Amino acid sequence: MRAVRAVLAVVLWLQLACATSYPMGGTLTGTARNWRREGRARVAAEELREDLVVTHLRRAAKLPWTDGGRCVVEEAGQPWADLVERCYHALDHERVRFRDTTGRCSVASAGAGALGIGLCVLAAPELAVGAVVVVGVVVVGFAISEALEAYEKRGRPQVRPPPTLPVPETRPVPETRHVPEAQPVTETKPAPPELKKKRRPKTKPEGDDWPPGPAPEPTERERERKCEAIPVPHKGGNKAHNTCADGYPPNRWPGMDAQVDGKNFDALQVGVRVLWELKVEYFDDYSDFLKRMTVEKEIKEFKVYRDIALACGYDFKVGVISEAHKAALLDVDATFDIVLTWCK
Repeated sequence: MRAVRAVLAVVLWLQLACATSYPMGGTLTGTARNWRREGRARVAAEELREDLVVTHLRRAAKLPWTDGGRCVVEEAGQPWADLVERCYHALDHERVRFRDTTGRCSVASAGAGALGIGLCVLAAPELAVGAVVVVGVVVVGFAISEALEAYEKRGRPQVRPPPTLPVPETRPVPETRHVPEAQPVTETKPAPPELKKKRRPKTKPEGDDWPPGPAPEPTERERERKCEAIPVPHKGGNKAHNTCADGYPPNRWPGMDAQVDGKNFDALQVGVRVLWELKVEYFDDYSDFLKRMTVEKEIKEFKVYRDIALACGYDFKVGVISEAHKAALLDVDATFDIVLTWCK
């Protein structure tokens, strides 16, 4: 009994020693577990941030930027609304139109004008269809393209699928088709001629009995293509007129007219959506009859050009070199925006 008690005492003493000799065992295990948990959370947060950045870059790649997208790349980690607010100045506003399809931005941006409405529409978390219309083809900014390429090269480790074992070769079994027995074909006699129904020829509508239907309306894409301003060489060889068209507005494309929906305007003003028609003629030297004929002809011409410009979202202005010419045009139609230029 003494020996048994001695053995039990030794075993009990060893258990107490193990419990007290490694006080850091539980703490070390807990620290490692917490470290692994924090590491996984940090990796998940980094992946979510990368997903946000890539989403913002891909969304911004559909818009035209004057700085190649450098501002977008710098602010890509911010929420989309903050990114739009900080980089709105770098947007090519001449090629972007905003449409407040929901009416929410018109109320929220009351008093802020077109700038406030455009910023509100673009900053929306989800853009409605047709809310932002870009004129022309969008080339992805070089900074956005490089950033997206860098993120794609980094990539993420993918789980490899388990190896597949070789499948034993199988040979196809020859297909056997069932050939039905041939049956005798019963002879059919043609129907009597008196039982055949006579078909009356269909008559085509003639004259005003069948008016043609309405012409199909142009699609949004076709309308945008017609309204896109295209530089074309100046018409005619009037050097004074061409010099005035290039220098006064000033012209966005010196030496070129701006063709919109098939019509050539003398100039597209730099920085704004304004189309110009300029008249460099010595109106004061004309006779009364010639003045009257000139004004009537030009008013008809200006109405056609103004209708095209307004339908495509441009303003329209007329420039003349004579105060008398300006007054004569406004006497016939005072709705035109006519200015006196310095051209001679």
